[in-house]
Amino acid sequence: MAITAADVKALREATGAGMMECKKALTECNGDMAEAEKYLKEKGLAAMAKRAERATTEGRLFIRQNGNKIAVVELTCETDFVANNADFIAVGEKLLDVTFEKGYTKVEADHEAILEPLKVSIRENMKVAKVEVIDVPADASASFYVHSDKKTGAVVVVKGSTADVVKTFAYDCCLHIAAFTPAYTSKKDVPESYVAEQKEIFKAQMDQDEKMAGKPENVKEGILQGKINKHLAEICFEDQMFVKDDKKTVTAKLAEVGKEAGATLSFATAKLFVLGK
Repeated sequence: MAITAADVKALREATGAGMMECKKALTECNGDMAEAEKYLKEKGLAAMAKRAERATTEGRLFIRQNGNKIAVVELTCETDFVANNADFIAVGEKLLDVTFEKGYTKVEADHEAILEPLKVSIRENMKVAKVEVIDVPADASASFYVHSDKKTGAVVVVKGSTADVVKTFAYDCCLHIAAFTPAYTSKKDVPESYVAEQKEIFKAQMDQDEKMAGKPENVKEGILQGKINKHLAEICFEDQMFVKDDKKTVTAKLAEVGKEAGATLSFATAKLFVLGK
């Protein structure tokens, strides 16, 4: 059976494969379009399996709010070039669509099925690395932010009010988190093992400091605790100086905004998302 240019073009549009590959597939399958699609898919899947171990350190974060839910999808790939590909971005949006439609809260088979055709056509290892859904209470203001590099994002939910001033504050908190990348929301979230490790580090540094020699143990202990408190204030979101008012901590700004809104506010969610972490 004669293979026409129109046949090759149609198969290429259907599969995303190259022209020569489409022509070869049609020739192998005697011009049968359906068989040629299957041939290319099987060939692509076999090649994809070989690429499965390649590192996927590039990609994008996709975040969207739909009603009282905020979904976060992390889609990874091998190269920055593919991460900026329009088809890659479109698949990321489709992954958000199915997450909301099916009520998913983690990576499911449907997510993998949506990604599979793109992996075959682009020939690069890709992964749906994360799917997470955050609930927004009825009395809360929520916001999210994705940085221009698409690799850093944040979600903040402030409970207690839906006033505009609180919504603005929630967004500003997203900017703060993306800029300062706090490791924890508050001091109570910091594991005791981490604090103990930091104490050992600071204590070792103090022991090597000649200025500490001869100081009473209670003084040394006070200095050590001061170092710990300063360190925790640097890594805990609520204790950091607010991005838009460096004279106030985030907690102090929360109280100020709450007073303006006539409500008692608290953070239901204050989360940083970083590609690959």
